[in-house]
Amino acid sequence: MTFSIGRAGLDMGPGHALESFGDSTADRSLNLSVLRRLLAYVWPHRWRMAAALVLMVVCALLTLAVPYLMKLTIDQAIALGDSTELARISLAMIVALIGIYWTSWRQQAILSWVGERILATLRSELFQHLQALSLGYHDKHLVGITVSRVINDVAAINDLLSQGLMTLLQDLLVLVGTVTVMLTMSVRLALLSFTVMPLMVVATVLFAKRAQVAFVETRVRIAAVVGDLAENLSGIRVIQAFAQQDASQQRFDEVNSSNRDAHIGAMSLSFVFIPTVEFLGMLATAVVLLFGGRDVINGSVTVGVLVAFLAYVTRFFQPIRELSQVYATLQSALAAGEKVLDLLDTSPALSDLPGAIEMDTIEGRVELRDVSFAYQEGEEVLHGINLLVEPGQTLAIVGPTGAGKTSIANLVARFYEVSDGAVLVDGVDVRRVQMGSLRRQMALVPQEPFLFAGTLADNIRFGHPDATDAEVQEAARLADVHEFVSSLPEGYNTRVQEGAANLSVGQRQLLCIARAILSDPRILILDEATSSVDTLTELKIQRALHNLLEGRTALVIAHRLSTVRRADLICVLQDGRIVERGTHEQLLARGGLYRELYEKQFVREGV
Repeated sequence: MTFSIGRAGLDMGPGHALESFGDSTADRSLNLSVLRRLLAYVWPHRWRMAAALVLMVVCALLTLAVPYLMKLTIDQAIALGDSTELARISLAMIVALIGIYWTSWRQQAILSWVGERILATLRSELFQHLQALSLGYHDKHLVGITVSRVINDVAAINDLLSQGLMTLLQDLLVLVGTVTVMLTMSVRLALLSFTVMPLMVVATVLFAKRAQVAFVETRVRIAAVVGDLAENLSGIRVIQAFAQQDASQQRFDEVNSSNRDAHIGAMSLSFVFIPTVEFLGMLATAVVLLFGGRDVINGSVTVGVLVAFLAYVTRFFQPIRELSQVYATLQSALAAGEKVLDLLDTSPALSDLPGAIEMDTIEGRVELRDVSFAYQEGEEVLHGINLLVEPGQTLAIVGPTGAGKTSIANLVARFYEVSDGAVLVDGVDVRRVQMGSLRRQMALVPQEPFLFAGTLADNIRFGHPDATDAEVQEAARLADVHEFVSSLPEGYNTRVQEGAANLSVGQRQLLCIARAILSDPRILILDEATSSVDTLTELKIQRALHNLLEGRTALVIAHRLSTVRRADLICVLQDGRIVERGTHEQLLARGGLYRELYEKQFVREGV
């Protein structure tokens, strides 16, 4: 009899159409809807922002007053030789300068306080949302790009909400106030100084049009750099093992160069625009000097007015220059905001339905009823699966690579939703229960054991944070890892290095088993828990699993068939279908796919 091995990669997970580094950077108008949604994060701090706004108005008014006080000093004190008036006006100017210093300092302090809280709120909300998204989302999106959303994009948004908008208002107020005062002092000189404005409008429009695209591009490119960096650091052992450092460096240099070029392009716009503004400001100053000087000579304008005008011309172009920078911040923040809001708007593929019930202590009866499943539409990996596991029984699922074994485990834990049929626990469809109440009574021991940063004790008590040290040690004893941990210089306080590099695969797996034991689940999912260890370590893990399985319902995904001999029921999968089921002895006697796999495996292992 000939047996098909099945389609390669059939059960590799929910596809690998990972998020692209590139996004469309087509020209887009100012997205006011994004700005309105982002402003909602300012609302909880509205009273502090109102205080900052008052301080900003006072600072702007005092800034406008200084050139006028200079005019009074020259025309009403120095020109008339009035030392008393000179002292009085000078004192007023000192008070105004102190007021500018104090209001500016207090405003910045308040904005920094608000900004840090907006930053923390946004990142916390994003993290909470990311945890709510299904595994399907995380399978399709690069970790580095997601990290860039939480770190870089949120920082760009914060720059706008905490500083940019207030700077925008202050510059507009100073601009309007400057124009008003200049017109009040001398309409003729004011209009003459405004002759450069058409050139200013042209420069601003050209800058704004190009800045829109440029700053969207920078958000895409920095995300690409973070994404590539995270991927390479995660795979550093593989890179070094295959001596691919040069190739990895070349790929990183490409995305890094693209990021550099994008930022240089965006900054170049400012490098051109800002000198243009300064040049036009100097041109306006020259116009005022020429015509204002003539007016002083013929007596129609005082020297004080001319000096004040020169100061106001400088202040007139300074906010315009700052507005260009604020506009760049606005474009960058809106580009980042669009990405962040898109992420927040991504609905979890799995969520508790309205009226979902909370499961009390379960018995552990698991049933798959006519279950079909596809990670991607039109590509089913499971077809009409029917299974029943009674409380306390152990079900082993075996079969060729890509047969759909892990998919069944994922559906029982409701990491993914069935395409058809139903998964039931204690006779209740898992879609009708609160996921948290179900998963708290389950435990997963994965094929690739994962340990978090922290101590060994922290990792063991991960599913039961309130466990005492004695309970942690007892779980470690049952997992046959207590002796090893106790032999370490720092014992249970030993910290896990990056990637758990200070622990062997077997030691990590035993610690994961201890974690599962301590959580005291009713349903266990063991996903090829011994496939990556040697035979001696496998025997040790088998002893630990025996303690873990006692009295619990278990689904064991097995690659090594020697580990499932004692299972109450063994199901053999091929191409997403159950082709055989029975005990170890029954399946061997039947002489089907199970026996073929068993014999091939033992030949490979030299048994």
